[in-house]
Amino acid sequence: MADHKNTQRASGTRWPRTTTALMCCTPLVVVSMSGTAQETGSDGEEQEGYRLAPIIVNAQAIADDNANTTVAQELWVGGKVATSILDTPASVSVITEKEMEQRDANTTEEVLQYTPGVVTGYYGSDDRNDYFQIRGFQATTYRDGMTLGSMRDVREEPYAYERVEVLRGANSTLFGPADPGGSVNFVSKRPRFESFGEGYVAYGSSDHKEAGLDVGDTLNASETLAYRFTGKIKDSEREYEYSRDDDEFFMGGLTWKPTNYTSATLILDYLNRDNTPNSGGYPFDREYDRSQFFGEPDYNFHDVERTSMTGQLTHDFDNGLTLYGNLRYSDLTDDYGYVYLTDNEARVGTAVERNYIGADSEVQELIGNTILQYDARFDWVDSSTLAGVEYRDASTEGTTYYEYVEGGSVPSIDVSSPVYSGAPDSLNVYKIDERDYKTKSVFLQQNLSFSDKYIVTMGARNDSLDLASKGIDRGTAFDDSDDFLETSVRGALTYRITEEVSSYISYVESVAPPEIGVTPERGEQYEIGVKYAPFGMNALFSAAIYDLTKENVTISVVQGTNIEQQTVGESRVRGLDLEAKAELTDNLSLTGGYSYMDSEVERGTLWNGATYVGIEGNEFTTTPKHTASLWGYYTLPDMDMSFGLGARYTGSYYFDAFNTSKSDAATLFDAAFSYEFIQNTDLTINVSNLLDEQHVVGSATSNYYNPGREIVAKVSYRW
Repeated sequence: MADHKNTQRASGTRWPRTTTALMCCTPLVVVSMSGTAQETGSDGEEQEGYRLAPIIVNAQAIADDNANTTVAQELWVGGKVATSILDTPASVSVITEKEMEQRDANTTEEVLQYTPGVVTGYYGSDDRNDYFQIRGFQATTYRDGMTLGSMRDVREEPYAYERVEVLRGANSTLFGPADPGGSVNFVSKRPRFESFGEGYVAYGSSDHKEAGLDVGDTLNASETLAYRFTGKIKDSEREYEYSRDDDEFFMGGLTWKPTNYTSATLILDYLNRDNTPNSGGYPFDREYDRSQFFGEPDYNFHDVERTSMTGQLTHDFDNGLTLYGNLRYSDLTDDYGYVYLTDNEARVGTAVERNYIGADSEVQELIGNTILQYDARFDWVDSSTLAGVEYRDASTEGTTYYEYVEGGSVPSIDVSSPVYSGAPDSLNVYKIDERDYKTKSVFLQQNLSFSDKYIVTMGARNDSLDLASKGIDRGTAFDDSDDFLETSVRGALTYRITEEVSSYISYVESVAPPEIGVTPERGEQYEIGVKYAPFGMNALFSAAIYDLTKENVTISVVQGTNIEQQTVGESRVRGLDLEAKAELTDNLSLTGGYSYMDSEVERGTLWNGATYVGIEGNEFTTTPKHTASLWGYYTLPDMDMSFGLGARYTGSYYFDAFNTSKSDAATLFDAAFSYEFIQNTDLTINVSNLLDEQHVVGSATSNYYNPGREIVAKVSYRW
């Protein structure tokens, strides 16, 4: 399929495109889009139908093949039917399954590390979760267009996804309560009405052993029922002593499609992670070997178990009206214990103080939506109207163990000759909390396309949030509740300069998920962008400049024995994002990106332990002015052998809001090799941080280092 696509591009064949704003511009991003695209029947002939887009265009829809291209021309955003990225009035990136496979990306941070505007890995190998920022702010994560919400702290499994989509900038009108930096949407692998399969085994650094399987087929002669099973097991250590990094993931899906107008999909998945977090970094006094461990082997642990069930239904009434329904239930247990270093620059000797933190939590989350879309054409005006409702109910029961003591809540450790003292004798219960967050939302979106040149997008969303929390906080009982009614709007104008070039200007708002008693953080963004998808080449080039502001910003600050939320006022970042994805020939593909971010705290003060200090004019933490990346992958003609090489540059950035300490700029290299030594059987070798470069990526009570060199060899068989 990839060869056929490349042939079309190279020959200069003009691919049909929509001339309208894509569905990313509407709240339909929260649904599974399917049903109205032109489809291919079991006999191989194209079935007539409308391409699903904000404006009806009776044209062919050639969807991306994520397994065989690194250049996404279509944006799914949780859906099954593709819509042109060229007409999206937003800055977006898509990491396809093929690109993830080329780079052997095994975590979300690795998936995103070649994406402009995104900073990852600032906790190094110490991270218990997926940590990344977009445009200097936190980002919100989604799965198949529905927020992960209370599941945000779970490290997602990239092998479960066909693609990962990044939407930069504020977006509450699209998704509901969301952080202003942007959104990351994971698109699940789904059943396909064809027979396919892949199996692999892998071995690598830190005694990394792994096996995976992805297989699917139709289940009946009429080809109305299809299944898919995806599974992965990993038994591994981390780069430091006394560690483990074990994962189990299983996912099964069924799709029933009795007609070209109706489809229903059910997906059940299970994720189990058994990991060892590091010791909060390494001491300040010198550079330490990454293999050293200063936590407690009997206490440092992180166990995660999550089960999710997702149902999606689409029905096209064949009169311009389409109904979408989506529902997901998730159940999660997340327990961790963590002895960490609390070093200081004035320390004398080799004994370093340590403290501990831990938590046990259980979470249940239900989210669903119902959406109606009506498309119509009036002479030279196309119209798409969309209205929907959404409901989310998340309940959490958790106990937090935390005690910060001068001199350490657990025995100090001699970093020159570590001797472990065992798990803490007793744990101080810092907080017991039962929370119930409910969200009810309504949204309306109107798109108008004039003369196939101008596209106007308008939207509004209202979110009603009811928050309740009760328990014991540092020995004091509490029973709190709060409610918020937040409205966000957006507007955009897209102009199709030519069939290959589009430009846009947009205004979008965001409302970050609120906390009880804390003023919701609101964001707004102005953006101007241009995109170019040349005929005769499978490529997409984009550029965007933006001005993003967030008000009522709050951050967590350790004050003695307490962790407090402090409001720092207003923050602003202005910048530029450039991205190029191109399959230059059948043998060579390139992915490149560059970002410039100028961040500034415009209003705010912070408590420094003795007094309040103004931080106006300071830069954000973990927000480098310059980042750049380039990944190239070349296949030797007629030799079934491929080579990949990548470089990631991250400029210096501040570690703290007071701007007292700063990182060094750094460039890391990655490499890949693949050889089909037997038909349909490949040997691949991937090396991350090729030169084993080591530097400090974060600093708090100790220093965090970037992960060291990792080598993984894999043998895969496809059928």
